[in-house]
Amino acid sequence: MSASGIHSAEDARRIAKRRLPWMVFDYIDGAAGRETGAARNRAALDEITLRPRILRDVSSRSLAATLFGATTQRPFGIAPMGMCNLSAPGADLMLARLAARYAVPHGVSTVASTPLEKIIEVAEGHAWFQLYFTGDGTGTFKLVDRAKAAGYQTLVLTVDVPEVGRRPRELRHGFKMPFKIGPKQFVDFALHPRWSLNALLKGKPTMANFEMPGYEFDRTESRARATCDTLNKLREMWPGKLVVKGVLDVEDALTLKAAGVDGIQVSSHGARQLESAPVPIEMLAKIREQIGADYPLFFDSGIRSGEDVLRAFTQGADFVFLGRILQYALAAGHERGLHKLWDVISEEMSIAMAQTGLTSPKDITGLR
Repeated sequence: MSASGIHSAEDARRIAKRRLPWMVFDYIDGAAGRETGAARNRAALDEITLRPRILRDVSSRSLAATLFGATTQRPFGIAPMGMCNLSAPGADLMLARLAARYAVPHGVSTVASTPLEKIIEVAEGHAWFQLYFTGDGTGTFKLVDRAKAAGYQTLVLTVDVPEVGRRPRELRHGFKMPFKIGPKQFVDFALHPRWSLNALLKGKPTMANFEMPGYEFDRTESRARATCDTLNKLREMWPGKLVVKGVLDVEDALTLKAAGVDGIQVSSHGARQLESAPVPIEMLAKIREQIGADYPLFFDSGIRSGEDVLRAFTQGADFVFLGRILQYALAAGHERGLHKLWDVISEEMSIAMAQTGLTSPKDITGLR
């Protein structure tokens, strides 16, 4: 079974679980603590019902959306994800090509496996650079300058990782970057020969954005020094759009808006950071209510279908970002698998729109 076997995100996950080493799958799939946060996120999304409408002409539908004044061919894009090349060799550039084809943003992670300059080139400009503030900020601001020089127009500051959350599944496997290969990992890789041989032929993934003189990145290094002064400095030095990702509090959202941030991304980091964090989809509605109808508000965390995308729009999102399900698809069927799942999500959303009397995502945002 490969790309042809993907008819839902769960299909992609099931195939990925079989193909990936346990260590890699649990790094991609795992959540914080006992993973009750992820379960609550899923339950909350499932609780949202859509309103079926009848006798409306929905024969002509569009999935196009508007994002910072530009038209995208889908109302969802690619969330920043670290070390995507673990799911499949060359995954970063597969995602970049997808972004270029559909004119959607590819969130390029600070810890991407491919240099940020190469990704935006392949994405034909359809890329946002996601930034972690780490240590004393020296390396952070070097990356901001690199992103500016590479032509990025949107910077996404991720603020919900002052310390890396404890994810027991990956800890049990001894997941570290760069890889430390011991007896347990050797057996794991030996039992997944397809992935291991591909990795051997293509070379093990690295954190490519830190292969520069005088700077080494430690994934576990504290990111706790970021403050409002950090944000203000970024606002002053970044001429393009500035988005803050990882917001789950109404008061914080209002503070960010007042500070001149161009957009907010409501997110729990896929429930990977704080197990007891509030449910993002519930906070999305509360933040929209307080921040106003016209302020750009984005969403990620737990999206598994096109209906989930539509649910997020009904709760106040202007745009939605897909995360680990795209890595499942990459692991299951490489680039063909990625495009197959993208088509599945698109079809699911289009059908859900027809069932609810909608012809465009703008039908929802226009009601605010």
